[in-house]
Parts: sequence; C-alpha cells; structure tokens
Amino acid sequence: MRDKTISRRSVLLRAASAGCAAALAGCLSPEKLWLPAAKTFDVRDYGATGDGTTLDSPAIQRTIDAAGAAASASAPVRVLLRGKKDYLIGTLRLRSHLDFHLEEGARLLVSTNRADYHAQEGVTAEGFSGGEAALVALDAENIHLTGAGTIDGRSPDFMDHFDAPNEWWIPKAFRPRLVVFTGCSNIEFRGIHLVRAPLWTLHLIGCRHALIDGVTIRNQLDVPNCDGIDPDHCSDVEIRNCDIVCGDDAVVIKTTRQTRDFGLCRGITVKDCVIETQDAGVKIGTETTRDIREVTFERCQIKSSCRGMGIQLRDEGNISNILFRAIQFTSRYHSDPWWGRGEAISLTAIPRSPTTAVGTLSNVRFENITGRAENSARIEGSAKSRIRDVSLDHVALTLDRWTKYKGGLFDNRPTTSQTALEVHATPGFCVRHADNVALRQCRVSWGQSPPDYFAHALEGQDVTGLTHPDFSGTAAHPERDAAIVVS
Repeated sequence: MRDKTISRRSVLLRAASAGCAAALAGCLSPEKLWLPAAKTFDVRDYGATGDGTTLDSPAIQRTIDAAGAAASASAPVRVLLRGKKDYLIGTLRLRSHLDFHLEEGARLLVSTNRADYHAQEGVTAEGFSGGEAALVALDAENIHLTGAGTIDGRSPDFMDHFDAPNEWWIPKAFRPRLVVFTGCSNIEFRGIHLVRAPLWTLHLIGCRHALIDGVTIRNQLDVPNCDGIDPDHCSDVEIRNCDIVCGDDAVVIKTTRQTRDFGLCRGITVKDCVIETQDAGVKIGTETTRDIREVTFERCQIKSSCRGMGIQLRDEGNISNILFRAIQFTSRYHSDPWWGRGEAISLTAIPRSPTTAVGTLSNVRFENITGRAENSARIEGSAKSRIRDVSLDHVALTLDRWTKYKGGLFDNRPTTSQTALEVHATPGFCVRHADNVALRQCRVSWGQSPPDYFAHALEGQDVTGLTHPDFSGTAAHPERDAAIVVS
C-alpha cells in the first residue's frame, strides 16, 4: 500500500520547480527585454483607408513588411493604427522586433471572405476549418500587440443558425481564429480588446517567454469553441489582469497533436483574472499529447462556468506540479452540448478511446478555494491511469441546484472508453481510482432544498491513502446517508 500522505520529497521537488519557474519568468519577461520603438510606421502612409469596407490587409501588410525590414533587436519599430477607424482585414503576418499598436477607437474587422486568409504553414488545425487566422506570427521574436484598440471577430457573421433546443449557435463551414502566434519568443499582449471571436481567440503554439496583461475578451457566450486564451506547447508564460467572457474554456493549457515538435508545456502562471464562461473557467487539457507541468492558477474570480477548475488528461502526455490557489468560483449546469455538468473541480485521467495510451496525472494542489456549484469536486482516475498525490487545503464548497437542467450526472467527455455522461449521485467530494489524496480543513455545505440525488459529503471508491483531517460537513440527507463513505 502507498503512504497515506504526500511525501516530503515530492513537496520539496514541487517547491523547487515552482521557484525555478518563477525565477525564469522574472528574468525573461518580455516587459524587461523590450526597448522603446525607434520609429513609427503609420498604416495610412501605405494606403490603409480605415473605412470598414475596403480590404485594408494588403496596405497594412505592406506597412508591417516595411517596418520589419527596418527593425532590429536594438531598434524595434512600431506599426500604428490610429483611432476612430475600422480596418477590414484578412490574414496579417507580424514580423520580429515590432510593436503592433492599436490606438483607442481603432478596430480591426475580420473579413468573412475565406479568400482573404491563408493557413499557417506547419501548424495542425485541430479539425477546425483550415487553420486560418486574422493575426499571425511564425518563428518571430520581440513582438508586442498593444493599445486600447479592438480586434473584432464578427462571430454572428460566421454562424449558420441558432439551435434553440441545445441553446447554442451552429457555425458555418468556415470561421477563422482571431490571433495565432506559432514558434515565437519574447512576445507581449497588453491592453488590447478581443471581441466576438468565431473560434479560438488567442492561441499561442510553441511560444516561449510570453506576457498577456490586461487583455479584455468579449465573446458570445452561446458560440461553441470560442476559447479565450490557449497556451499550447508553451513555456514561461504569464497571463494576468485579464477580463474574459467566452462561450468555451476561458484559459486552457494544452498540448495539441502537431506535425512539428513544439515540445512540452511548462512554467505557466495565470493570476488576477475575472472570468465568465459556459465551459471551464481555468483548465488543462483535453489535448495532452506532451507533458504539461509547473502551472499555477491563482487569485482568479470565476463568475460563471460549467466547470470551475479542471484537468482533463486524455492522451499520452503526463501532467504534474499544478497549483490552484485563492480562487472563487460559481459552476452550474448548461445545455447538453456544453462539456461539464456544473462540477466545482474536475480532475480526470481517462483514455480518449479504448486503444488510447494515457499518461499520468500527479502532484496537484488546491489551496484556499471557495465556491458554489451544482455538482461535485471530482477526482477520477481510470484503470489505465490512477491519479496520485493530490492535496486540497481549505476548500469550501456549497452545493445547490438553481438551473433547469437534469442533474445526477458526471461528465466524462471526451471519451469513447467509458460512458460519456454517467448517471451518478452528487457527493460534495468524489474520489475514485486514485492514490494519496489529502483533504485538509475542507468543508461541504448544502443548499436549502437538496434534491434526492445529492448524497455524501465525501465519497471514495477504489482509493488508497485517502486522508481528511478536520473535514467538515454532513451528508445532504443525513437521515439517509453517512457523511463520509469510502469503499
């Protein structure tokens, strides 16, 4: 049998890893390496009209290319888009040593004509259209996207119709991503407004040393796949002070399957963000083809979600050394197409298919978490991958029901290796197929009229080393159920 507590050695290793990541971020942050722009290139001088109907991307691209030719690491330049103008664009490709600056009132409007875009070479599109995006960069360095201007993805124009029974929009065949940077280093996004993305909003693939600060995202809540921020195979990334509203996952760390080897994902910090979504608030996965480690989510407010905090391991990568700290959240049921069934916390290690290899999920900590949810805090391994070494310290949950949707379900999607939507009672905490899970000073409260399927405060099944010192909470129906049941 495994030890009942997380080893001192593993704690020290995690602390050392976190310290190294913090030191790396402090040394290599883009805001410390960036120099003031030596010269400004105004897009109007290269023929941009800003009238909202003329395709301005050729003129803006000429500006970018001229600026890029004049730029260097010691003399970065600025491309300026002045305010009170609407610039209609297809794909724009940014260059190294460049600040792409949108003044307040400047707006980039994405074109609805697919011919105005080009796919990025060497990048797999993960099944969405052809990989086209409005603003791209490839293997570049020292790029800043700044200003109080707006990039408008015009999502209503890429939707076919509204599916009323399922309460979401059905997209047309083509819809671009908004911003995709690939293989870039020393990049910054500051103060920009990203709105109405028809697909993923800000996608970083294989990038190093990135800062995303004070970015506002305002997508439609009923548009599928309009993720907020997706660091993918990235290292040394800080996301802070962002205000995100989107239908799909708000901030999600992943390693998608790519033909080019971008490596693992590590050293990611997400802090001081405000989030509203119909899917996960902060999440890792589901695409986990390479390792993901040393990730911290802290001091975030998740105003609404389908899952508050989640890790979904479905592929061969390993996930370890993850910290969720000082997070407040609300999680609720939504209509059936949205993944998540109102889980407060969802850690799952489930093969994507019966033949899929699946990695390991270990060394995950939750500290000072408070929230209201319609479903459990769930830790769920599988026969192929038991979850191990998880600690929850001062996690206070209030479980209640306030939406109209059917309850008593666990959501295992995406998987074909077991039931996608599993009928299951709703305990406060549910731990299955896991080893060395510690709940310290955790608490469960229930709403005034808990439904019949609300159950134990803590339920364990096929677990070793489950400890719960100073655990507080009764069953939802104490006359029927015990507070703590472990089998």
